[in-house]
Order: sequence, then structure tokens, then C-alpha cells
Amino acid sequence: MKQLIECVPNFSEGNDLNIIKQITDAIESVEGVKLLNVDPGKATNRTVVTLVGEPQAVVDAAFKGIAKAAELIDMTKHKGEHPRMGATDVCPFIPVANISMEETAMWSKKLGERVGKELGIPVYLYEEAQPNKSRSNLSIIRAGEYEGFAKKIKQVEWKPDFGPAELPLKHGATVIGARDFNCIQRKP
Repeated sequence: MKQLIECVPNFSEGNDLNIIKQITDAIESVEGVKLLNVDPGKATNRTVVTLVGEPQAVVDAAFKGIAKAAELIDMTKHKGEHPRMGATDVCPFIPVANISMEETAMWSKKLGERVGKELGIPVYLYEEAQPNKSRSNLSIIRAGEYEGFAKKIKQVEWKPDFGPAELPLKHGATVIGARDFNCIQRKP
């Protein structure tokens, strides 16, 4: 039986359809992944993408989307109504079929490690992927947002789970994790 994971990356671009299309094209270039929805928001300047597939394909597609977003989105110029800390603000994995939450969290950690190592993006784990429950809530991690993160990332208790403990100004940091389907992301 196939294991299926849903992934819902949120990219900090909701106005430039050309940038959004390049990110979704990178995601769709991975065989075995189905793009279910692309929801850009002008006021929030954020696009929520939903994709589904087998775990390794989802990891590969999410990685390509995160890499493309880091290449194309300049956070030093970003303005929007939604809290954010990077070009890819958050990237949750959700178990859909024949996979446990623990396995889903393991796959999200694999993505986090790869993003930190290969792209040099600071990565924070959240929800079920984060072993330190004092920093598993998205709103707590994101507090200070992009503008305050250059200072926050230097604090010992806010060292990233993967990647450098320095904020790359152009593309910022990201949060990757595993959560239930019905978990509503809380605003800070």
C-alpha cells in the first residue's frame, strides 16, 4: 500500500504570478507528486501551495520549491499582512494514507536537514517534528518575524535545528515540520 503525505508550503510571494509559477513548476518537475492547489493572497503577499505524493517524492518536490523560492524571493523587499520569517515561511507535512505521524515527522526532518545543508537556510522544526516542546509552536518560533530574526537566531536557545545560525538576509529562515490534517496554524 502506498504511503501518502500532503505538504503545504507557504511562500512569501502572493502578487508576482511569474515567480509563483516558477516555484510551482519546480515542484511539479518531480515525478510522482500531484499539485492540488495554489492559493496566492495579495494582501498577505503569500502563496499557499498544496501537494501530495509518496514521501520521497514529496521531500524532493518541497526541496525544489524551497530552493526556487530562495533564488527568486528577496525578503529585504517583502511586505505583507501575514507573519513570516523567510522566502518559504513554513512547510508542514501531513500524513494522509498508510503512514504514521512519527514517520511523517521523520520525513520532514530529512527535508529540514537537506535544506540546511545544501541550501544554507536556517531551519526550525515544529509541531510533531520538534523534540523540544518549548519551541514546537509555529507562532513562538516565528515571533519577531523576519525583521527581528537576525538577532533572535544568535540566541543560544534559538539556534536552528539545521543550517547556519546566521540569517541570510535575502531569503531568511524557514520552519519545517509535521502536523495533523486538522491542525489550524495559529497566528501570533
